Amino acid sequence: MKPLSIGEVARRAEVGIETIRFYEREGLVAEPPRRKSGYRQYPEDAVFRIQFIKRAKDLGFSLKEIKDLLFLRIDPKMTCAEIQERAQSKIQDVEEKIRALQRMRKALRKLAAECPGEGPASECPVLEALEAGLANRKRPGNSC
Repeated sequence: MKPLSIGEVARRAEVGIETIRFYEREGLVAEPPRRKSGYRQYPEDAVFRIQFIKRAKDLGFSLKEIKDLLFLRIDPKMTCAEIQERAQSKIQDVEEKIRALQRMRKALRKLAAECPGEGPASECPVLEALEAGLANRKRPGNSC
């Protein structure tokens, strides 16, 4: 197989060149050998690795979690059950985020319903409610 340029890998994986360089710095993609001219020469499997990273990100995995998943795949002691456990944990994280987003939506709907949509912004009930919420929290350096 012919080595690929960074531009070709980016095009095939549908990411930017800077994304590939970032993944290299983060240890998600191995830094490839370079030609005498200094250009990177990627193997074909770099495209598949970047696509794996993109799919894992789309499922909510952090870059650290993705890095772990990539290394788990090559760990001969790793089992499918252990990977399933990680997936179940991610499902719980996603479900908590959904609950948090639903709470936010409910609060925003309530605030939006209280706003008449008329008058100056300085008297907007949405902004007043947000300010009141901040006033009730202890601010850094505030001894009250």
